[in-house]
Amino acid sequence: MALDPQVKALLDGMAANPGPRIIDLPVAEGREMYRGLAAAFDAQGVPIGSVEDRTIPGPAGEIPVRIYTPVAAGSGTLPVLVYFHGGGWVIGDLETHDALCRSFANEAGCKVVAVDYRLAPEHVFPAAVDDCYAAVKWVAANGASIGADVTRIAVSGDSAGGNLAAVVSQIAKAEKGPKISFQLLIYPVADTNIDTASYTANASGYFLERDGMIWFFDHYLKGADRNDPRIAPLKAASLAGLPKAYVVTAGFDPLRDEGRAYADALKAAGVDTVHVNYDGMIHGFFNLQAAFDVGREAVKAAAKALKEALK
Repeated sequence: MALDPQVKALLDGMAANPGPRIIDLPVAEGREMYRGLAAAFDAQGVPIGSVEDRTIPGPAGEIPVRIYTPVAAGSGTLPVLVYFHGGGWVIGDLETHDALCRSFANEAGCKVVAVDYRLAPEHVFPAAVDDCYAAVKWVAANGASIGADVTRIAVSGDSAGGNLAAVVSQIAKAEKGPKISFQLLIYPVADTNIDTASYTANASGYFLERDGMIWFFDHYLKGADRNDPRIAPLKAASLAGLPKAYVVTAGFDPLRDEGRAYADALKAAGVDTVHVNYDGMIHGFFNLQAAFDVGREAVKAAAKALKEALK
């Protein structure tokens, strides 16, 4: 397994011009740095039918959301994807994942509702979980008002957002609703074990680092039980009855093994699951569409699976 040449070129360039790591900065500055990375390396100016910023009721106040309508929306209602951004529950926002949400809306022909859930350390676990579940419930109850077909709801997210999508799917099953038809999990945090083979092999030098995950966990999980399935969905007592899943992992990602393990566990529990590993990629490559050809191809493939699942 070798790094994709475009990935290697980016990592070599970063190594030759080292700057501060996000985890070495105050949280507010780390968030700004992450926004800058998104602006520099993700697709820009992706056409979209319409974008609406609004708020919806949440468990601790209003939750900002951004609603995307694809270019070729046509008439009538559309299936809907509720999207939770990545960033270790600490960084990331509607802006850092705007291009990806636009791509999913257009490629899958669906509405996308991106959720700006509360972040740590200001709001520790389970704030993010509570906001994301509340957003899915709001979509199920109010989707018609935004042109969404509430019988065709999917959830998705990358990294920490993939964790939240997996967790929300488990909660919805336990609570007997809302009905989620599909979960698209992009290099999800599925466990809190930082001693896997992929953590060891990819501990540093591949964008997301082991030290970074420790930093994220420490900010998000203050005092929490790290075996709680709402933190580590791989530790759930049963995965039977969960929505159909499409799980993406990357070869040079500390989270590769737990993503694979979660996909395998879903399959073992009888859940219709597709696992796709991009051998030469690093964590975050879905948000690096301007830099990596494989990133653009992977987004299209995931959107195709989403479209097929929500027919």
